[in-house]
Amino acid sequence: MDKKKYLEEIERVIQEGKFKDDWKSLSSFTPPEWYVNAKFGIFIHWGVYSVPAFKNEWYPRNMYIQGTDEFKHHIATYGEHKEFGYKDFIPMFKAEKFNADEWAQLFKDAGAKYIVPVAEHHDGFQMYKSELSRFNAYEMGPKRDILGELRTAFDKQGLVLGASSHRVEHWFFMGHGKDFDSDIKEPLVCGDFYWPAMPEPEDHQDLFSQPAPSQEFLEDWLLRTCEIVDHYRPKLVYFDWWIQHNAVKPYLKKFAAYYYNRAKEWGFDAVINYKHDALMFGCGVVDIERGQFADQKPYFWQTDTAVARNSWCYTENNEYKTAYEIICDLVDIVSKNGCLLLNIGPKADGTIPEEDKKILLEIGDWLKVNGEAIYDTRVWRFAGEGPTEIDEGEFTDAKAKTFTSEDIRFTVKDSNIYATVLAFPEDGVVKIRSLGYGKATKLSHFHGIIKDVSVLGFSEKPVWERTEEGLIISTKTVKSDKPVVFKILVD
Repeated sequence: MDKKKYLEEIERVIQEGKFKDDWKSLSSFTPPEWYVNAKFGIFIHWGVYSVPAFKNEWYPRNMYIQGTDEFKHHIATYGEHKEFGYKDFIPMFKAEKFNADEWAQLFKDAGAKYIVPVAEHHDGFQMYKSELSRFNAYEMGPKRDILGELRTAFDKQGLVLGASSHRVEHWFFMGHGKDFDSDIKEPLVCGDFYWPAMPEPEDHQDLFSQPAPSQEFLEDWLLRTCEIVDHYRPKLVYFDWWIQHNAVKPYLKKFAAYYYNRAKEWGFDAVINYKHDALMFGCGVVDIERGQFADQKPYFWQTDTAVARNSWCYTENNEYKTAYEIICDLVDIVSKNGCLLLNIGPKADGTIPEEDKKILLEIGDWLKVNGEAIYDTRVWRFAGEGPTEIDEGEFTDAKAKTFTSEDIRFTVKDSNIYATVLAFPEDGVVKIRSLGYGKATKLSHFHGIIKDVSVLGFSEKPVWERTEEGLIISTKTVKSDKPVVFKILVD
């Protein structure tokens, strides 16, 4: 690749396009309608780190930190780092059973609308055909254009392709390998697998940490990310943390302007997911990692989390959530003006673990019946009611929430209010306090006329009455270990 020429092309697109590389211009972004309507997507962490399948996807970093479980495991299993380093897993990453069409069918059956494969993780191995480094899945390992095959398969199923880049953390991700005699040693040059392997910041939240990413590294980052956009045209680009570093900001603005302009040129609306105020608020969509908001928000947002609590990638000892837990989170998040990006971790051979499949198909079965309360919906006057409090913020999904029959979440579409009961009561009687009559001297949450009440997925016609205490719905045959949705027709 002629890097200079590509950088000049990026500048041309920015100068001639609607979006410039400044926050004022980028703030004219609005979330695409397809994205706001989709509500549910699949994230895929799959790469060379799936070969050792130990602890989590940070194995390539931690295996070079002396004294860690990964360091000890590596020596015991593969030998000394100077003889067998992380790069030596690449030939073992064969993906011999990978079938993009089977993946696409599974994701569609799960009810997902958009799919976000990790195009490049912190380890620096590109899961796509690249002109910038030979350390990519097309030239090494599987010797297949993984991202390209997935795009073709997703197109067949009507699924939206996204792509994520975790590249910027590669600045320091392999740096600990220089602390002892390993296979990570100078000279390292741009395009090498381990390059640049710089010292890791003591405080990752320090936005001015040193050594700061160099111009050479940041130009390479920009080129890699634009290459993904130009070759695969994803409608969503997800960035992990650390792009909020001060040194990255000018290049991030350039990428955002380039990407949004290219999307307009190609006839679709694109979106960038970001964390930690990496973008100026309103220039993309905020992402909350492994957590959610406690209250409804006036802006659209996203949660990204995983089917496993302990890892984003496949490991032999993943601790899995239940489908019920994930469905409850999906309902809660959508009621608060958000969407859920749920991660799964395929094995190194390209198969998706049975546990992951089971969870996805359970979610899909629920969405087949209740999806009208999720897809294409909008928020009601508030998200819900009930005693269970949601812990707000990142990394709050370490344990499952315990919901009650009083925990109800709301969405609206057309002439309907959807009330989803997160834990359906044994006696079949539900009281929705927010839909009761208000006294003349007190504002009610809802003054409209309720014309009909039905239960999604059940033939029984519920008995209902509206009182000052609430809308009281009685059923006899409705039983479920998953959330139950009441469809309330109003006028």
